[in-house]
Amino acid sequence: MGKLPELMTVMADLDLRAGRIGDAAGHVREGLRISVRAGIWAGVFNGLWSCGLVCMAAGRYAETVTVWAAETTLSQGAGLDGGTPGEERRRQQALHRAWQELGAARARAAEARGAAMSLATAAEYALMLTDLGPHQPPAAGAGKLSARERELVTLVARGRTDAQIAAQLYISIRTVRSHLDRIRDKTGCRRRADLTRLALAEELL
Repeated sequence: MGKLPELMTVMADLDLRAGRIGDAAGHVREGLRISVRAGIWAGVFNGLWSCGLVCMAAGRYAETVTVWAAETTLSQGAGLDGGTPGEERRRQQALHRAWQELGAARARAAEARGAAMSLATAAEYALMLTDLGPHQPPAAGAGKLSARERELVTLVARGRTDAQIAAQLYISIRTVRSHLDRIRDKTGCRRRADLTRLALAEELL
């Protein structure tokens, strides 16, 4: 199981070099799904790296900056070394182009967004970016939510537990759960992963 995400990363890179962006995205997504399910965190980091390459190849410059900022910040926080010299050169060349395309203000905003992500949120973000197939959006976006409800969705997406949210907002756990039930009714997002995806799609992070 542990070798499979690594193989998916290699296959994705070969696909990208051959110009097969869709196939590369599929391999990155599959490797990420396996890594998340099995708790193979090295595989998640590799998936974030590969997701950035896929986004760059697709001309999605803000997403490239965001996902790589998440990967870099989280890797450093975990005490992991950077990539190989060749990978770092590739990253720096891609980021230089992305910053040129975006402009400094948009690039900084994209970078800050990624740097604030938890590992679980970054993984969900990469899964969302590599999901090129048809899928149903949530029943409603965040536009129908109150300011407080949007705040709760953001905290869920940042990996906070109900108890942590309650402590941060100075409300009871029961009130947090009541808010979350209303949010789920309004959006159709039943799982915390769905709420994370909503927060990412609506740029609440």
